[in-house]
Amino acid sequence: MTFIEIPLDFSFLTKGSRDSEIISEVTGCRATARELMKEERYIDALERIVEGLRVMREFSDFENREFRALLVTLLFDLSEVHFALKDYKQSEKELEVLFRVLESLIKEDAERFGKYHVLAMELSTRILRSRKKTLDLLVKQQLNAEALYDKVNAGVLAATDRLVDSLRNVGELLASTGDYRGAMKFYTEAIRLSKKRAGRVNRKEVKMTVEMAKIMMRVRSMRPRAKRLLNAILPHAIALETIELEEDILALIQMIDDDFEHETGWKTFFHKIQKGVKGLGKRISKDKKAEAEQKEEPLKEESHAETKPSEKE
Repeated sequence: MTFIEIPLDFSFLTKGSRDSEIISEVTGCRATARELMKEERYIDALERIVEGLRVMREFSDFENREFRALLVTLLFDLSEVHFALKDYKQSEKELEVLFRVLESLIKEDAERFGKYHVLAMELSTRILRSRKKTLDLLVKQQLNAEALYDKVNAGVLAATDRLVDSLRNVGELLASTGDYRGAMKFYTEAIRLSKKRAGRVNRKEVKMTVEMAKIMMRVRSMRPRAKRLLNAILPHAIALETIELEEDILALIQMIDDDFEHETGWKTFFHKIQKGVKGLGKRISKDKKAEAEQKEEPLKEESHAETKPSEKE
């Protein structure tokens, strides 16, 4: 996992101002997320990064260079977390936004920001490689699941547990490729077979249900259903005393609630960012063109003076 650090200069902000407080809060969220990522607590890290981005929406100047540089670091962290969660489709979406913001910064100061474009490209390459590897594994897992189905149908009881694991793997791999609805079908079948085999809800079913809810959360229209599923499985997690899963369920429910509450704000925020980036790009191009024309003007006058015949002749 790669972490990027862009040296930032917010010394122009008035101490104690709201903008200064915002930058301090965002920096704190990012530092906490980094520690959580090192501990592989990716859901908790995701929550902190999203909170940092939410706070950034209150900043007074979206076109400020240092603000946009800080935004690039958060978007990179966000993309890395989704990569770690094997949600390659979402990771790519975040990289697209990152590249648009970063390209405007490179136009302004290529020496300062150029190297971060290379790091973002490396992450993009990692995603593509992982996608290819995932597709190769998916084919193998699907063949394995078919073979195990035959054994289960033939009455081999021991094959059921292996089939459940295989179906779960196929679901996870499909989710990684962005086929969320296909992934949920495999998870549903895996949970059904596991319950039938165990005769009750155990830790494995709770964990698979939480994994399926995470996938459902990636489809906006299915988030209410994901919340209902999490609320339904929460009592089982409590009864089984699975503290880690209980905390994950509560965190996911909170993320769904926060997302619904701030959905319009997110759209407005990224619209303003992208609009500001486009405006800056046009102004930078216009300024460079004007600067080039100013440099060419004296050369034209010199050339004209050399070719102009003297009055004496």
